[in-house]
This record gives sequence, C-alpha cells and structure tokens, in this order.
Amino acid sequence: MNDINRIKVVLVEKKRTSKWLAEQLKKDPATISKWCTNTSQPDLNTLTEIAELLDIDRRELINKSK
Repeated sequence: MNDINRIKVVLVEKKRTSKWLAEQLKKDPATISKWCTNTSQPDLNTLTEIAELLDIDRRELINKSK
C-alpha cells in the first residue's frame, strides 16, 4: 500500500509525538500509530482536526498521487 498521508512526517516537523496527538484527539494511541504507518486512514473530519491542531492546511497531510 502506498503512503496516503504524511501525518508521521508532519508530527516530526512540528516536534510533536503520536502520543500527544492521541491525547488531543482523545483516540487510542494504536489508532494514531495505524495512521502514522498508513495501515489505516483517518476520516476527513479527523484529518481536518489534525491539521488544525498542527496549524497547517489539511492538504499538507496528504501525499499527492501520481
């Protein structure tokens, strides 16, 4: 499976951890881990919430397809 999102990369760029994101979203850390490894994907509402927490445009969280 191709990497669909850039959540892990953006967390590193913003000096945040997946644990921090899990706490902010009130989600299980295992869920965040799945998003960071592109095993599963957040829904669009959650993706928007992540973007707001990280103070970026949500498009920055998505890898462009070819």
